[in-house]
Amino acid sequence: MNDGQADIGILGLGTMGANLALNIAEKGFAVAVGNRTTAKAFALRDDNPGIGENILPTESLEDFVAALKTPRLVLFMVTAGRPVDEEMERIAPLLSPGDVMIDAGNADFNDTVRRSTAVEATGLHFVGMGVSGGELGARHGPSIMVGGARETYPLLEPILEKIAARYEGEPCVAWLGPNGAGHFVKTIHNGIEYADMQMIAEIYGIMRDGIGLKPAEMATIFADWNTRGLSSYLIEITAVTLAETDPDTGRPMVDVIVDEAGQKGTGRWAVIEAQKLGVGATTIEAAVSARGVSSRRGERENAAALYRDVETAGVEFGGETDHIAALEQALETAKIIAYAQGYATMAAASGEYGWSLPLAEIARIWRAGCIIRSRFLDDIARAYDTGENVVNLLQAPDFVARVAAGEVALRRVVAKAVLAGIPVPALSAALAYFDDYRRARGTTNLTQAQRDLFGAHTFRRLDKEGVFHHRWPAV
Repeated sequence: MNDGQADIGILGLGTMGANLALNIAEKGFAVAVGNRTTAKAFALRDDNPGIGENILPTESLEDFVAALKTPRLVLFMVTAGRPVDEEMERIAPLLSPGDVMIDAGNADFNDTVRRSTAVEATGLHFVGMGVSGGELGARHGPSIMVGGARETYPLLEPILEKIAARYEGEPCVAWLGPNGAGHFVKTIHNGIEYADMQMIAEIYGIMRDGIGLKPAEMATIFADWNTRGLSSYLIEITAVTLAETDPDTGRPMVDVIVDEAGQKGTGRWAVIEAQKLGVGATTIEAAVSARGVSSRRGERENAAALYRDVETAGVEFGGETDHIAALEQALETAKIIAYAQGYATMAAASGEYGWSLPLAEIARIWRAGCIIRSRFLDDIARAYDTGENVVNLLQAPDFVARVAAGEVALRRVVAKAVLAGIPVPALSAALAYFDDYRRARGTTNLTQAQRDLFGAHTFRRLDKEGVFHHRWPAV
């Protein structure tokens, strides 16, 4: 046991926990580690020469707590939900006032708010911290979104700034607000990630099934797109995956992978919270739903046989350069719309929960380390840095010009895909949201009339102030 030597402790040495511990140790901090299988803690030290000297494995919670400097910083990297509560319950009696418990997993922000309220009342502190970047990010530099009591952040800042990804020398970490703010922002980050990935997959589907391109040809196109407005980690790795060959069969790797995508809950949480806040995050919702449909592979195969003779309009995309350019412009336009929905959800949550989320700063800390890092985030930061009240990115002048220039391409790509029978749920949702958002007079006046007729829900009028109920004919 190493009494009082460790700068921070990590409980839970799965892939993310172990890599985060190595990152911290490599930056010169002493990190105590604990795991239910204690052999993992010792292996982490022994298997990493040069770094292991900063890793202090422990065999019990008592040893773990004793190894930490005060105030103690205890970081949990365990499965979201009940396991976090269980670990907190086990260690809380061993801690002292002023010590900090940090949940760095993908947590439901509602759980984070609950835990923060309970823990802060005891004299201990609680931090909900979103960490993005996957295994490589945890090891070499993630984007970090911190929520919790403002006065707690200086205790964590020296470590977090060292281990975070850096963009032009600036660490991609920030305190974003109290209690659940950090985990909420991470949830929306993941929702945007779902949408971004789904839209890329839909463009891939058009290239494959509409144009007839081979994966290697697509890889070249995506690599080219990565040099312009779509420049991002997801576009970059799309090119890489499409270029890869399966060593067993010699076929393109993507052609031997089963078309079923899983999800761990954060995308679904993003949709639920957007719905609760009354924000239309329809592109994110379409992406989450598409993963659900993908998981029903057997049903899809049966349906394919049942509807084999269904006719489409026979539209062909063609392979000319202008068609590829249209796909690029359509994807960039839809991406703007998806981000606008994510940011609108964060803005609504900021007002609802009194967080005052720094929207420009969020864009900045997403520019490196995280999965949705892209050149595009600089533009978002500038939009929110103007000092003007940007109620939605689709009203920011720069984005107005870009969406206005790209909406025709998006419209044509979606229309052709629909006529050809190629599913584009997220691209379609982005376009529908844009058309709905720019419509000064929509159609819910009819919905309000119906609601008033069957439920006396009342309505407002265009020509006078107040709330009204009409005596409709009996039906």
